[in-house]
Amino acid sequence: MSGVPRDVLGAPHPVLSASAEPVDPTDPFVVSAAADLLATLREAGMLTGLAAPQVGLSWRLIAFDAGRHPRSRSSAGALALVNPRLAEASHWRVGREGCLSVRGLFAEVPRAAQITVCGQLPGSGEPVTIEADAFEARCIQHQLDHLDGVLFLDRVSGARALHHRSHSCYA
Repeated sequence: MSGVPRDVLGAPHPVLSASAEPVDPTDPFVVSAAADLLATLREAGMLTGLAAPQVGLSWRLIAFDAGRHPRSRSSAGALALVNPRLAEASHWRVGREGCLSVRGLFAEVPRAAQITVCGQLPGSGEPVTIEADAFEARCIQHQLDHLDGVLFLDRVSGARALHHRSHSCYA
């Protein structure tokens, strides 16, 4: 399924601050939404990740392709995950992040530099485990936060960690 790019919601839309619900990975609507998230990634330039709440769906569904970014070391490729969860996290680092739902700002955000994420593939429901590091780990954690109603702004230590965007790379 090729998917259709969707509009991305901006903060303070209420769905962005709510916890998303688990979904059936074999549900045709979930499979279609996963394809739409990947299509949105392809159409959005340097965007490397997107979560279902960002397109108005309060579902535990993310898509990412960190290999599109020049700082990426690991890359699982373009992938959608249903009901993802962080299984392991280590080697915490502070790094810059931005978000298409919070245009014009980026911030210094602490994240694990090495993670293990478990989830299911849309369509088959097959369990999958992803090992990620560096930028890909940051990207995935950013998307997982969206599923819990957390924006990257909620993770900054104060106003000094915020910066106006001077480029268009999104985590």
